[in-house]
Amino acid sequence: MEGKMIKNVMKSNIIKYTIIVLAGILLSNCASNTYSIKSEKNKTVSKVPAWYMSDVAEKKACDIKIFGKDKDKQCIYGVGTSVSPSLELAIEKAKLTAKAELADIIKGEMNKKAKIFVTELGKTYQKSVVTDVETTLVNIIKETPVRGYEIFAQEVTMTKNNYYRAWIGLRLPLGEYNKMYNYAVIDVVDAFELKKKAELAYKTIDQTETNNQ
Repeated sequence: MEGKMIKNVMKSNIIKYTIIVLAGILLSNCASNTYSIKSEKNKTVSKVPAWYMSDVAEKKACDIKIFGKDKDKQCIYGVGTSVSPSLELAIEKAKLTAKAELADIIKGEMNKKAKIFVTELGKTYQKSVVTDVETTLVNIIKETPVRGYEIFAQEVTMTKNNYYRAWIGLRLPLGEYNKMYNYAVIDVVDAFELKKKAELAYKTIDQTETNNQ
């Protein structure tokens, strides 16, 4: 009888320890899934992510495999950073900057405008020539699709003013490796417009047949 009691106590202790160990594992997993925001020590930023300074490990950033189909995968990259008291807004602004860089790589156009103004000042025999030159460079990006972009890196730090600074790295896989490769928004719009035109044509035919009866 006493032996059974000891066995029952041992079993209950084992169950308790097992529950404690499992709870510990669950808690550690939960803790590892959280992101810790580092505080910036100085007023000026002295350290930035290496990938932000175009130090991109292409195979890792583009998720290129050593063997198989994805070994020929190619990507273009865009990065952005922004500061805001709102974490969501800081990330969104940084993402927009990175998308603009992607669009600039795809379809950026540079225009140069130059103005030269020359005039003479002074009396008849004591004139001097004054020249004013102005050169303006304009970078134009028009309606450039960057569909199918993916985030390859994302970091957040806290400034001395308790603002969020977001760092975003985007990649745009090229060709068939782009997840939107077989999907074009304009095709869907055209198909929708075609359906509307077809419905209108059917209604016109039905009305004509009704009037002729």
